[in-house]
Amino acid sequence: MSQFNAKLYQRAQLRQEMRANPRLYQAMELVYMPQLDLQQYLKQEIAKNPFLELTEDEFDQEVELKDEIPDDEVDWEEVLLNDDFRVGGRREEFEKREFFEPTPVETQDLKDHLNDQLRFLSLPERNLRMGEELIGNINDDGMLACGLDEVVSGVNGWLDEIRPNALAAAEEIEDERERKEEIEEIAAVFHPYDQAEAAHMLEVIQRFDPAGVGGRDVRESVLIQLRRRGKTEDLSYQIVKDHFDVLIKHRWSEIAKEIGIDSVQVQAAADEIGDLDPKPGLRYSPNLDHRQDVIPDLIVREREGEYLVEVNDTGFPGLRVAESTRALVRDKTKLNPEEKEFIARNYNSATWMVQAIEQRRQTMLKVMNFIVEKQREFFKKGVQSLKPLTLREVADHIEMHESTVSRVTNKKYVQTPRGVYSLKYFFSSGLSTTSGEDISARGVRDKIKSLISNEDPMKPLTDQAIVKLLVIDGVKIARRTVAKYREQLGILSARMRKRV
Repeated sequence: MSQFNAKLYQRAQLRQEMRANPRLYQAMELVYMPQLDLQQYLKQEIAKNPFLELTEDEFDQEVELKDEIPDDEVDWEEVLLNDDFRVGGRREEFEKREFFEPTPVETQDLKDHLNDQLRFLSLPERNLRMGEELIGNINDDGMLACGLDEVVSGVNGWLDEIRPNALAAAEEIEDERERKEEIEEIAAVFHPYDQAEAAHMLEVIQRFDPAGVGGRDVRESVLIQLRRRGKTEDLSYQIVKDHFDVLIKHRWSEIAKEIGIDSVQVQAAADEIGDLDPKPGLRYSPNLDHRQDVIPDLIVREREGEYLVEVNDTGFPGLRVAESTRALVRDKTKLNPEEKEFIARNYNSATWMVQAIEQRRQTMLKVMNFIVEKQREFFKKGVQSLKPLTLREVADHIEMHESTVSRVTNKKYVQTPRGVYSLKYFFSSGLSTTSGEDISARGVRDKIKSLISNEDPMKPLTDQAIVKLLVIDGVKIARRTVAKYREQLGILSARMRKRV
């Protein structure tokens, strides 16, 4: 039987490998940050590094590092030699600090909103418990996500868990009369719920805000909203109550025939129903993407037919190496090695940060200038003249990597004569035209939207009819592509758009 000996060996080996400098990562992060995030980041850096400062608007100017420092500047050497600023002095001034991002303010979701309304009511404890159980089963759309039998089963299961403990505590009461009263109260409060109690509390919750909450399906939610508007005797209420399945299929003629009225009346009632909210709870959804105001990072101005690009520096003072610290860099004879090391480290970090911010600015200008050059027709005529553009094209033009262009355009906005747009807006795939030029897919979608908005509502355009119109306009496109773009725009099919 062979034996194996395990031994350790050391061996010297030379090899090449690529490693990103930490400052390279930091530079990439600076390019990635939108303006508001960058402002916050720079405030943190200035708090850590005494060699950095923001220039005020009235003093904003380029500063050459080789310039002489005026004699009346602050004597930073004296400051550094002070015990409060010495490297060996108060350590907390120089220790690394952890900066936390601002914690978002907690917002009230739908369940919180409903529970607040429930607590405002003067209800017995037993009813409040059932109300809480019902609210816990309402989903983000505002619909009751299960049947009343499941609600009753759930709350009764909770009662089964706490009833023995309550009875055990009551049995320990020494006074017989008090013990008897407590047991009777437990029997009254903790006896099993039935569906009638659940149905009663559901009706209470269905009167809460937002209108339509607590419906067991869309139909019931819409009926609740109509009742809140006093429409119980109207045609719209009758249609939802008795013909909802046909209504959602837009079969106006079928509904009119069953009721014995004109199709135009059905259409008018359907329009009224369409103004209601089929998912009333979503307005309180924490995942709802609320529209937010943005600060444009770039500005495009039109002057005498030309489009000029500039960085939006409004309210954003410049960054520079503190002028009063340069004398320390030139005269370090009176400083000890630790102080020299502190000065060198922070001074180098400050000069690099200033250069990185300027590099970010120049890169943004290069990218936006190329976008303006490529999309000149968009700025003149609008979205239908938008040309296809990829990150690769921009990267090749400015001689940078695609990932850099992607970071530059991330969460960045530009103010133009046509409005404020995300930089990502100008990038899209393209389709061929009969003239040999390409047109942006975004431009094609806008053409489709324009065609449908101008169609005859009694004879809406089919996808094939839109294809023919686009071909006449010089755009080569397949019917399935038209259908895909139409769905992306949230536009119904021709049959569903048809009016009577």
